Amino acid sequence: MSGVPLRVVSYNVHGLRDDRAALTGLIRDLAPDVLVVQEAPRRFRWRQKCAAFATETGLVVAAGGLPSLGNLLLVSLRVRIRRSWCLRYPLTPGRHMRGAVFAEGAVRGATFTVSGSHLATDPAERPEQAAFWKAELEKIDGPLVVAADLNEGPGGGAWRTVGDGLLGSSDELPTFPASVPSRRIDGLFVTPGVTIERYEIVSTDRARVASDHLPIVADLLLPSS
Repeated sequence: MSGVPLRVVSYNVHGLRDDRAALTGLIRDLAPDVLVVQEAPRRFRWRQKCAAFATETGLVVAAGGLPSLGNLLLVSLRVRIRRSWCLRYPLTPGRHMRGAVFAEGAVRGATFTVSGSHLATDPAERPEQAAFWKAELEKIDGPLVVAADLNEGPGGGAWRTVGDGLLGSSDELPTFPASVPSRRIDGLFVTPGVTIERYEIVSTDRARVASDHLPIVADLLLPSS
């Protein structure tokens, strides 16, 4: 099948609070072109912490961190970032502020946009956040990759809102908690025209100690520009 290959990994890294060596070693072995991170450093010295994490994984910072409230995009040197921006969701008093990160990239003549987010644990907040994010996603033309910790499964309203019109995995293999996975709350989606060659939830022993979520790996084929 023709197209430009792109490996994307989506990973909630739990604030880098678990086995850091296992986490960075696993990411290095997965060798993503794009790593979509949830719960990345977003507070004191967040720039240095994000840069150190990128260095440990053999990647570079593309966008995110504090401006997107813990959503971070790291890329390999194979990917050229043309533009990036961040989005913050309306704040519900007494709750955590959340947001999303976006970047336009190019690889071997193919262009794409990637966006990542981490929706609320509160079921009353999630639908509004999902709709807010989806409205921004629908402004984007061309191949799009969307990845998130949605904090609910494929049957949920926020999941359906984000995934509407997009392609993803049809399985419901659990991603959380990593030690004894029982819930599928992490998803990765692409626009029609992007081919998903492989979609995997990594559930090795190393993944179970690296974070409280299991990572998603997707091998994609982008249409040539």
